[in-house]
Amino acid sequence: MHRRIGILGGMSPESTTVYYEHITRRYAEQFGDYGYPEILIYSVCFQQFVDWQHAGRWDEAAREMARALEALRAAGADFGLIATNTMHIVFDAVQQAVRMPLLSIIEATAAGVLAAGVRTAGLLGTVFTMREPFFRAGLARAGVAVQVPAPDDQEHLNHVIYQELCRGEIRDESRRFFREVIERLQADGAKGIILGCTEIPLLVRPEDSAVPLFNTTLLHAEQALRRALEPDPAPPPVPASAG
Repeated sequence: MHRRIGILGGMSPESTTVYYEHITRRYAEQFGDYGYPEILIYSVCFQQFVDWQHAGRWDEAAREMARALEALRAAGADFGLIATNTMHIVFDAVQQAVRMPLLSIIEATAAGVLAAGVRTAGLLGTVFTMREPFFRAGLARAGVAVQVPAPDDQEHLNHVIYQELCRGEIRDESRRFFREVIERLQADGAKGIILGCTEIPLLVRPEDSAVPLFNTTLLHAEQALRRALEPDPAPPPVPASAG
């Protein structure tokens, strides 16, 4: 029996569906049947998290995320993942409050970047992901140097994410802007681009970049599938009875 996956989703719903689709379809591709792991999804009200983000009330967000993840654990999840990059700003606090292991999107991303032989990467995401140190510091600890766009570009990227991509809107002019930002990061020495927001891959495609793109959503979902399929550790041997 596979481990049961708990996904904290809804931030946004657009990316949450990608996790579910990737895990189930990737399993079928690998094994040729439909025996993929059971998946529990808790889809939160996204608006309250948007409000907390912009008010800097990360403690409120962490408490609500922990509550939702504990509900997944109580429903039978063996481990959990937070289906968004930005909210990993409080990952450590949430993990401390949840009584099951959580998989970090930052660790999954670092592993994917390093496996491709990239040591310097550009980071695209919300303003919180690009400006706050949590994502860059996590990658730096793994040995990946990170570059971020200029402040004005960050604001425009953030607008596209919240006002378009989170609503399922795909616009050609926004794709052109993302391409321009990627080109500027590449000119500054980036050897790869981290799509550090789970909605960005809805817009940016491999052909939009001359350097490798790292889709954090798929890297995270792939990590979840591997964890779910890992065999249970062998029980310790029973000591021989004395006498």
